[in-house]
Amino acid sequence: MPFSFLPHWPFTGNNFLLFGAILLVGIVGGELAQRTGFLPRITGFVATGFLLGPSMLDLLDANMLKDAKIFTDIALGLILFQLGMELDLRALRKDSIVILASLMEAGLAFFMIFFALNFFHVGKLHAALAAAIGISSSPAVVLLVVREFKSEGPVTRRALNHVAINNVLSFFTYTMLLPFLHYKQQAEWSTILIQPFYQAAASLLLAWLLSHACIRIARLLGRRESLQFALLVGLIISAIGLSKIFNCSNLLTLLALGIMARNFDERDNIMKIEFGHGGEIFFVLLFVIAGANLHLKELASVWWAAFCFVTVRFIGKSAGLLVLAPFSSLSARQTALLGLTLVPMAGLAIGLTEETSRLYPEFAKELSAIILGSVAILETFGPVLTEFALKRAGEVNPESSISH
Repeated sequence: MPFSFLPHWPFTGNNFLLFGAILLVGIVGGELAQRTGFLPRITGFVATGFLLGPSMLDLLDANMLKDAKIFTDIALGLILFQLGMELDLRALRKDSIVILASLMEAGLAFFMIFFALNFFHVGKLHAALAAAIGISSSPAVVLLVVREFKSEGPVTRRALNHVAINNVLSFFTYTMLLPFLHYKQQAEWSTILIQPFYQAAASLLLAWLLSHACIRIARLLGRRESLQFALLVGLIISAIGLSKIFNCSNLLTLLALGIMARNFDERDNIMKIEFGHGGEIFFVLLFVIAGANLHLKELASVWWAAFCFVTVRFIGKSAGLLVLAPFSSLSARQTALLGLTLVPMAGLAIGLTEETSRLYPEFAKELSAIILGSVAILETFGPVLTEFALKRAGEVNPESSISH
C-alpha cells in the first residue's frame, strides 16, 4: 500500500498521549487556582478534570478514564504507602487518646450517616455501606497540602495519624458489611462467608511478606537515597500487581505495607524517602482524573442525600474529636481545626465504591451516586478547609503561606 508510512487518519490516541495531556492541563489548572490567592492547587486539579470530563467538555471520556485507571492505582499506592509510613504505632501506644479519638469520631460519623440516610428513605444496606465509606478521609489531600505548605506541628501530626486510622477503620467496617451485601444479592454461602475474610487476610499477608522483603533489601542496599527510592517505587508497583493477581485489595495492601514497613523496621534500614517531583506527577494525575469522574447528573439526582451525608459526616467527626478534647494534648481550638483537616474524602471512598460496582453493578448505582456526589462537594471544599485549618493552627511555613 503506497504511503503506508504516513500517520493513519483519523488519529487515534494512546496511553502516552493521555498521560502527558492530563499532566499538562492539570499543572496549568493548579497554577491558575494558586494564583487566585485563596485556592490551593489541588482544587485546580479537580476543577480541570471536571471541566474536561464527561459532565462538561467530554474530552476525557469514559474509555479514556478506564485507560487512566493504571495511573490512579499507582498514585493511590504511593499516597497510601507514604501515609502508612507516617503512622508510628510505638508513639501511638504512648498517646492512646489518639486511638480513642479516632474510634470516637469514626463511630459517630458512621452512626450519624447511617441514621440520617435511613431517615431519608435510603435502604439500610446502602446507608450502612455509605456510612462505612464515610469513615475514610482523603490521605492524598492532606499529604499534598502538608507538603505544599511545609506544614509541621501537633495538628499536622494528629491529622496524618487520624487519616491513616480512619482509612483502616473504613476498610474493615466495609469488609464486615460485605457478607450482608452478598446475602442480599443471593450469593453462594462460600462467597458470603469466605470472600470478605479472604480479601482482608490476603491483603495483610501480602503486606507482611513485602514489608519484610523490603527491610532486608534496604539493609543490603544501605542508606543510599537513590537506591532506596528505586526500591520503594518498585515495591509499591509490585504490591499493586500482586494484589491484582491474588484478587485482594491494593488499597489495604499499600496502607498496611507502609505501616508495617515503618513499625517492623526496628533498625531504621528503610530511609524516609520524599518522592518529590516524581510523586507530584501522580498527585496531579490522581486529582485530574478524580475531577473527571465527578458527574453533575449523579449529584443532581441525589443532591439531598449527598448534602445530608457531607453535613452529618462533618458533625460526627468534629463532635467525636471535641468530646475527648479535655483529655487530649491539643487545645479545644486546635481540636476544632483538626476536624476541618478530616473533611476531604476521595481515594479510598472511590475505591470502595468501585469495588461494590464490580461485585454488584445494579445494587451499586444508588450507592455510587451518593458517594460520588459527596466526593464532588468534599473535594471542592475539603482542600480549602484543610489549608485554612493548618494556617490557623500556625503550622504552615511562613514563606509558603506568603507565596500562596
